[in-house]
Amino acid sequence: MMSPMSMTDEHPTHSQAVKAQLRLRELILAGELAAGSRIAELALVDKLGVSRTPIRTALMKLEQEGLLEALSHGGFAVRTFTERDVSDAIELRGTLEGLAARFAAERGVAPEALAQARACLDGIDQFLGNGSLNDQAFSAYVSHNERFHALLAEMSGSALLQRELERVIGLPFASPSGFVISQANSAQARDMLVIAQDQHQQVLLAIEQGEGARAEAIMREHSRLAQRNLNQAMRSPDLNHMPSVRLIHK
Repeated sequence: MMSPMSMTDEHPTHSQAVKAQLRLRELILAGELAAGSRIAELALVDKLGVSRTPIRTALMKLEQEGLLEALSHGGFAVRTFTERDVSDAIELRGTLEGLAARFAAERGVAPEALAQARACLDGIDQFLGNGSLNDQAFSAYVSHNERFHALLAEMSGSALLQRELERVIGLPFASPSGFVISQANSAQARDMLVIAQDQHQQVLLAIEQGEGARAEAIMREHSRLAQRNLNQAMRSPDLNHMPSVRLIHK
């Protein structure tokens, strides 16, 4: 049986590891740790204010996420990605979300779950109702968008499919909102989000009406918007609004 002392010691260590993992992920995606650069544990101890044990745990977690790679002589380096890697991850997400939508339509969804999804989309409509979008609106969109996609996975009724979607979405740049913020300075930003929102509305309608094939096709097409955003982000002359794109090369 674990003693009270050991239980007390374990929790702070776990909390510090989570804190280190989140902060280190932010540093990588913000471009503060350059692509291909080796991670120095001692430097992170000073920078993050935690001991080496939670740092090592965080490094291993981020390797599992795909943001870091283990070096043959020990230690870790910031991973780089090819444009094809990211494109394939987005394609895989679209395939799995299409399957989730088809399962939801064919198996049926509880009214409460449909109501939650509808409320989520109503929230997005409120932001898109404004003539222009600021950073706060984009942030709110990301939150509602990720919530809707999570609800879609739940509506599939498949725990296995949910787990696989969580794994794929956890891959760098593969999340439903992975490139949304790159649109913030684009003149076509609102138009793109309106198209995405219409697809959200249409897939939910297809699910409600039990149209499995149509629901699947809509979500497959929905992932094409992410592919387009990837293409635009890679060819943008200014990466300051999304420095994490520097981790991707052609």
